[in-house]
Amino acid sequence: MGFWTSVVAIVAIIAWATTRQARFRNQSGAPISGSDPVYTAQLEREVADLRKRLEVLERIATDGAETRRLANEIESLRDR
Repeated sequence: MGFWTSVVAIVAIIAWATTRQARFRNQSGAPISGSDPVYTAQLEREVADLRKRLEVLERIATDGAETRRLANEIESLRDR
């Protein structure tokens, strides 16, 4: 078996396996990304919650007298 024949055989096996997986997922009712509006809404809520948490963490990191100390620490780490 030549090199290119092996490559074609490997690609064919991967394509077959991917097709089987997609068919199995479709039959089992697993959501395919972007196709289920309930799943999409759930992901959007989760992203919104994570953005709120990030805003709180940014506020904690940048408010008050700690700002100068934090900025100095960041600058000292950049200098290393």
